[in-house]
Amino acid sequence: MPHPFLRRLAIVLEMIQFHHSLFALPFALSAMLVAARGWPTLATLFWIVVACVAARSMAMTYNRIADRDIDARNPRTRRRALPAGLVSVRFAWVFTAISAAAFVLAAGMLNTLCLALSPVAVAVLLGYSHWKRIGRGSHVLLGTALAIAPLGAWIAVTGSLRGLPVFLALGVVFWTAGFDIVYACQDTAFDRRHRLHSVPARVGVAGALRRSEWLHAGAALSFAGFAWTSRFGVFGWSGVAIVAAVLVLEHRIVSPDDLSRVGPAFFTFNAVVSVAFLVGCVLDVLV
Repeated sequence: MPHPFLRRLAIVLEMIQFHHSLFALPFALSAMLVAARGWPTLATLFWIVVACVAARSMAMTYNRIADRDIDARNPRTRRRALPAGLVSVRFAWVFTAISAAAFVLAAGMLNTLCLALSPVAVAVLLGYSHWKRIGRGSHVLLGTALAIAPLGAWIAVTGSLRGLPVFLALGVVFWTAGFDIVYACQDTAFDRRHRLHSVPARVGVAGALRRSEWLHAGAALSFAGFAWTSRFGVFGWSGVAIVAAVLVLEHRIVSPDDLSRVGPAFFTFNAVVSVAFLVGCVLDVLV
């Protein structure tokens, strides 16, 4: 039998879907490559990866802590680790604190500006967990949290705020908000009963899916804007084209009458979005 600590750690990593770090990390690496016009130093690459993984681990674990009472009342989420009692809240807090410390350490190892801005990043990453109870815009705030990754990677390489990849950050905001709205459609009735401010709870599933389509159209245009300002060649533009095609396909597999594919398959599509974009950047910058 594994050590109790390792068993609890494995439960927490599964609880926060650790493998979904794949979502934001490729965009951070894309920004890093474009900012450096190639590979940066190995140390810079290492600490960017540490910062991205630690930031997401901190934010997701904190979100599970903040949502544990709501999750316990929701039939779809009541089997998650904290409401099911598979891991203690104390252990989750310890993991959150360690992840936060690792994020700040990574920021400090990158440069002083990253370190100075790290409290702002932490505030945004943790604030999302409470905003959905207060008012509208939680989906966009989640997108903003993920957009910190490419912005931070750019600052890590350049050491300044000049030339920030605004189009790339906007693309990540729109893309994330769009798929988070689709995912929230599963809990429309629950969110209405508990006064959670999701788009589906406010406008219904059909209206939410239309807004998600608009956001994903904005994401495709924003990614194209980044490709244009970064003077991408055929490989980079091919990556953008694949991203646009996948976003269109996402909206072909869901409808107001059929949300059965919102789950693992939907997350797989979004993983393809970020990886395809990164591959296009890698080939464009390095080939």
